[in-house]
Amino acid sequence: MSESIDKYKINYFLDQLTVKEYKFAMKTIPKMLNISMNTFHNYRRIKIGETQDIPYEKVKLMEILFDTESGALENTKMNGKSLVQLLKGQ
Repeated sequence: MSESIDKYKINYFLDQLTVKEYKFAMKTIPKMLNISMNTFHNYRRIKIGETQDIPYEKVKLMEILFDTESGALENTKMNGKSLVQLLKGQ
C-alpha cells in the first residue's frame, strides 16, 4: 500500500463543509487567493515529498478562510536545527 499523503489539509477542510458551503468555497477561494481554479486544484493535489509548494501568503489566507489556527493546514511538521545548533556543530 503506497498511498501518497497530501502536503496540505485543504481537502480535509473542504470535506467538513456543507454542500452549499463547498460550492461557495470553490468559487470564492481562488478569487480570494487571486489564482485560477486550476491552480487551486493543483494546490489540493500536492503530495508530501514533492518539491512543489504553495506560497506562504496563500497558505495564511487559506487558514483565515477556513477559520483555523496558524499551521493547521500543513499535514506534516518540519524539523531542523537552529542556527546556533548548526554553529555549535550539533
